Amino acid sequence: MTETVSQAAGNPPAPGAGPLKPIRRGLGRGVYVLPTLLTLGNVLCGYLSLDLALRREFFWASAILFLGGVLDGLDGRVARLTGATSPFGEQLDSLADVVSFGLAPSFLAYRWALIEFDRVGLAVSFLFLVCGACRLARFNVMVHVVDKRHFVGLPIPAAAGALVGPIWLHPDPLPKVGFEVAYLVLCLILSYFMVSTIRYRSFKELDLRSKKSPLLVPAIGLVVAAIFYKPQLTLTVLLFIYAASAPAAKLFSWVSKPFSNKPGPAEGA
Repeated sequence: MTETVSQAAGNPPAPGAGPLKPIRRGLGRGVYVLPTLLTLGNVLCGYLSLDLALRREFFWASAILFLGGVLDGLDGRVARLTGATSPFGEQLDSLADVVSFGLAPSFLAYRWALIEFDRVGLAVSFLFLVCGACRLARFNVMVHVVDKRHFVGLPIPAAAGALVGPIWLHPDPLPKVGFEVAYLVLCLILSYFMVSTIRYRSFKELDLRSKKSPLLVPAIGLVVAAIFYKPQLTLTVLLFIYAASAPAAKLFSWVSKPFSNKPGPAEGA
């Protein structure tokens, strides 16, 4: 079904005017539906991961969560490019993230390694889910307040990727108790990073048209090539580096602060 621009505005066509360009209502509705479909695809990935974790198919349970991360990154960008952003879409995206990057990764981590700690492992995996939900709630209330260049706390998709990355790399059960303890500690650390006030770079200010683009484009190309060559290893390492980058920078500033405040030599000495 189509109608002209003049008809849509309720005005009759001007006498002698040429043919008016029709408006396709179906296409407009499709543009608004597309970001929602991507968000629902993200939810589906989290839901399927729960089923795969129950069947102990840990490789696919973790891999499909990374697919959910891709869909999560696309839905917001598609909505902004098509002008289809809405409060409904923002809230649906947050609820989808609770499932795909909160519930599904924490349950997968419990089934893969934390189940060996019985109730302690169950509590730690649940803590990850709670911290992720709190991180999303804080983001929703501060989205128009904080600096767009930074995230306050580790974003839940990055935390989920760092948690399930080792599972994607090594889907078989861990061989020693020491590795299971290290993984439990990792889950605790990632949970804390999400609810902390440590500022992480959002990289939203990157502009490939800037003067730095001759350096950025080759670097991005190398990363993309590495992802295609060894996706499990590359994505896991990148997520670990990102999760550790902000705390490391803050620690370095604390250590270097006493030296930067040290008074210089007196004039005329």
